[in-house]
Amino acid sequence: MSIAQRGRSLSVTGFLLAGAIGIISSTQTWFTVQRADAGEDILVPGASALVLLAPLSLAVLALGAALAIAGRAVRLVFGVLAAAAAVFLGWSTLQVLLGDAYGAVAATVTETTGLAGSGAVHEVAASIVPSVWPYLALAGWVILLAAAVLVLTTWRRWKVGGRRYRTDAPTDAPHDGPVDAVDSWDELSRGSDPTR
Repeated sequence: MSIAQRGRSLSVTGFLLAGAIGIISSTQTWFTVQRADAGEDILVPGASALVLLAPLSLAVLALGAALAIAGRAVRLVFGVLAAAAAVFLGWSTLQVLLGDAYGAVAATVTETTGLAGSGAVHEVAASIVPSVWPYLALAGWVILLAAAVLVLTTWRRWKVGGRRYRTDAPTDAPHDGPVDAVDSWDELSRGSDPTR
């Protein structure tokens, strides 16, 4: 496997892994609000703590799938979009983890208890305990950022098959460069020669 193919495989794997972690973690408990009363604890999923988590994670999955079949020029766009998503999601997740956790769980507490207002969470919660999922999501965004950087630094050199074709030129005028690099999954899977 060539360097270009290896880079492409790592990038696609990174996109899909980060997207999958985001999609799964959006349904998992990010925070457990331990209630001050005798009621059951309130579980706050990732989709409630970070509203754009699920749709952006789905977009990352779509980018990863598209990257697997896209032409070289389009990969630059995918790389930029993925890097932007990784930075936004990573920063938002850090804010949720390190910032005011009460703000992240307020909507869920209001929906569960019916209490509204800035003091609702303080009135209900004895403590807020984060789970492992926000940290897994953050690790996913780091993987996504690394994959996007790999795309942006290698997109000019990626060729699907790494194959080169020669023309039927006379032997006294050899042509050593690629006539038309295979850059389509369809061409590679059919084994067709784009120069014919």
